[in-house]
Order: sequence, then structure tokens, then C-alpha cells
Amino acid sequence: MRLVVDTNVAVSALLWGGVPRQLLDAIHQGRATAFTSGDLIREFREVLAREKFAATIAQFGKTPQSLAESYTGIAILVDPAPLLELGALRDPKDALVLACAVAARADAIVSGDIDLGVLKSFGDIPILTPAQCLERMAA
Repeated sequence: MRLVVDTNVAVSALLWGGVPRQLLDAIHQGRATAFTSGDLIREFREVLAREKFAATIAQFGKTPQSLAESYTGIAILVDPAPLLELGALRDPKDALVLACAVAARADAIVSGDIDLGVLKSFGDIPILTPAQCLERMAA
């Protein structure tokens, strides 16, 4: 299964575990393939560098850079596709995820973002929560 994992899911997986971590573990095990773009990697690094995450990251004896490297090490980098018709996105930054998914020919976008989730799909690419994605992978 070809996946684009939204930044919120990747950060949650690395910092808090749970179902998002199970998804990252499945990717590590080769049960799915993650794709990302330079724009998403930049966003991921910016989010990890936020002060509100500093104590949690320090508890693991990690740095934002080392966590970013651990995630980007399991994802395949693609050049984002140009998107002509996006319509009205509630959050314009979601275009980064959609462009990556189109370029990766993703089977799904995995996100916990409410603004992205309300779309349900982008073209023929479903937008799933981590739990929904794991269910599909198990089927």
C-alpha cells in the first residue's frame, strides 16, 4: 500500500505512539510504503522544532533533527505534482499533502487533520485516519 502520511500523524507516532506508531511500525516492516516531499519534510522539521514539543523530545534523548531523520529515512521522496483544481481547502497547507499523494500515486493519505479529513478523498485517493488505514491493511 502506497501511503502519504500527514505531518500530524508522523509527529504523533514519534512522540506519543499509539495507533499512529503502529502505522509507522507497519511501514518499517514493509507492509506499506510511505512517500513524502521536500515541502512535507520541511513542515515536519518545523513542527518538531516547536517549543511545545521540546520536553517530550528531550525525554527520549533525541533532537528534532534526529527524529526527522528517523522518519525521512523510511519514506520515499517524490517531487510534488502541480495541482490545478483544488477548490476551496479549509487549510491551504493541505495542498502540500495532496500534491505529494498525486505524485506518489498513493493508495491513501493518512491524516488526523480535521480540515483534510472532511474531504474524505482527493480524486480517487481516500483520506484515512491511522486506524482506518491499519484496518484496510489488515483486510
